[in-house]
Amino acid sequence: MRILEVIQKTVPYFEKAGIESPRLTIELLLAHVLKKKRLQIYLEFEREVDEATLEILRGLVKRRVAGEPLQYVTGEAEFCGLKLAVDRRVLIPRPETELLVEVVAARQPATVVDVGTGSGCIALALAQRLPAAEVTAVDVSADALAAAKANASRYDFKNFTRLLQSDLLSIFPDSFTVDAIVSNPPYIASGELAQLPREVKDFEPAQALFAGVDGLEVIRRLVLEAKRFLSPTGFVALEIGAGQCAAVTQLFESAGYQVAQVEKDLQGHERVIVAVAQT
Repeated sequence: MRILEVIQKTVPYFEKAGIESPRLTIELLLAHVLKKKRLQIYLEFEREVDEATLEILRGLVKRRVAGEPLQYVTGEAEFCGLKLAVDRRVLIPRPETELLVEVVAARQPATVVDVGTGSGCIALALAQRLPAAEVTAVDVSADALAAAKANASRYDFKNFTRLLQSDLLSIFPDSFTVDAIVSNPPYIASGELAQLPREVKDFEPAQALFAGVDGLEVIRRLVLEAKRFLSPTGFVALEIGAGQCAAVTQLFESAGYQVAQVEKDLQGHERVIVAVAQT
């Protein structure tokens, strides 16, 4: 069967299953199994696909139709220009989180701790953008740390050398100081589970998504823990959920911080908040 025929036969199947962007999806799956860039697929529409490759592709198509996210099916996601291995141990990196990286990088911290690193996407992107900075990543999940270590080995940034298992910042001694504490913490309220797309609620790790009744359980703890580790010019930068800015601002102010920056994402939601400790 030719590449073009595969596309033409699969698109209606995806459409019937309610898969978003059906043609793009099959093109990306083809590129994955053929180990080519998507653009090359367009240049080889008449190429025959052998039966062994088709069988592999059928398995991937079935997984996508069953609701598994495309990034888990291919085992890869792009983030800030990096290609990262992802699977069900870790959250899939989102474009919104790239805003967090941009905000932190612009402040040029010399030392960074990424809390709840997951795939390692934030830590790796910051290590790339801040080659003079020392980047540390922590996660409570041993599975997530294993995934982050695998991604770190892909790029071997010399300034990203520490991956530690820790419940938030509990592993660090009182003497530890850092310029930037960065996190994309879980911030979805537990009651919102039913409203989430099946790709999220049925496949992504709940520990990385949900944070109690109000979605602020982890942020509340992190705000309180972070302050004692900040250097005199240090800051905390968090990704937050839509509509949470006022509540998170209150958490920071109650803990003795001053909110220094709030950035909106492309949808106009207040997505990144930066706070400094008041002196």
